[in-house]
Amino acid sequence: MTMTPLRRRGTTLAAALLSATLVLSGCGNNGNNGEDAGDSPAKTRTVKADNGSVDVPTDPQQVVTIGNTILPFIDMGGRPVGVTEVSAAELGLLPAEQKATFEAATNLGSSGDQVDMEKLASLKPDLILAQLPDSEFEQIEKQLTTIAPTVFWGLDVEWKAFAGALSEAGNVTDGLGEQKAKFEKKVAEIKQAYGKIIDDTSFVNVNRWASSDPGTFSIADFGCVEIAQDDLGMDFPKAAAGEDPLGWTSLPFEQIAGLSKYDVITYPVDAQGRPTEPFAPVVGTNTWKALPAVSSGRALGVFCPGNNSYGPVLQYLDSLSTALATLPTKE
Repeated sequence: MTMTPLRRRGTTLAAALLSATLVLSGCGNNGNNGEDAGDSPAKTRTVKADNGSVDVPTDPQQVVTIGNTILPFIDMGGRPVGVTEVSAAELGLLPAEQKATFEAATNLGSSGDQVDMEKLASLKPDLILAQLPDSEFEQIEKQLTTIAPTVFWGLDVEWKAFAGALSEAGNVTDGLGEQKAKFEKKVAEIKQAYGKIIDDTSFVNVNRWASSDPGTFSIADFGCVEIAQDDLGMDFPKAAAGEDPLGWTSLPFEQIAGLSKYDVITYPVDAQGRPTEPFAPVVGTNTWKALPAVSSGRALGVFCPGNNSYGPVLQYLDSLSTALATLPTKE
């Protein structure tokens, strides 16, 4: 059984819930122009996240990031003083400056449930940001909150809502604003350039992960393909509301032939355009090579470095746009 990648984001319902619950109170707004009836700017504000209402510094200086908050916070310009580990594969995809920021932070442990609390306390953080499984957070919540204000999100938060909430809590809204503007511009450009293709084409997104059983693949409806579906309006198969994601189901290689009913296939490649290591066995099969989409140049390798913040998503959109430009004219 194919396991769901840890960093998968939830969908529209989670976004609505989060956007409805994120509030800022107090007199400041990112520490810029918030003054009350007196002359002093507010020192704290209140945010609401999955662990309730939390009073956080208006302008935090010693931020610790745990779990999935690390790379999005750095992506938006944040400079954490402490982090938990991320995989070598993820580090390898980071721009040099972001990688240096990560490596300059103190390593607090391999994962959220392995945080070295003494080392964390020694950093004297004024804010802790965490996103990890609920069960892991429950193990460390009391310890974290005795050290510093802690803002926690579970894993099923839609990526845009998560980025917005994280930027507000960590006071990196300037970086988020620039990224959102670039994202909206890129989406508009793709729609304008490839609107007819998008309207007239049936797509399918296939994938394999390192955890996939041998001889299996999946029709993946989560990850970067969600941006193609939701923001670009591309016609990819996805699970019905309330059903498990299609990508949770492992399909044997014998079912690759069933992909022939789709006009265009997208599949994962690395930054150099090569099929990712887990997916390489699929493109090596004769069944794959015989697919009409493959033989006619309609199988598109697309690079997805991540879908948990705007920077990686923008790279995905660039790759998708380049891939769409290679499509031959539909007969």
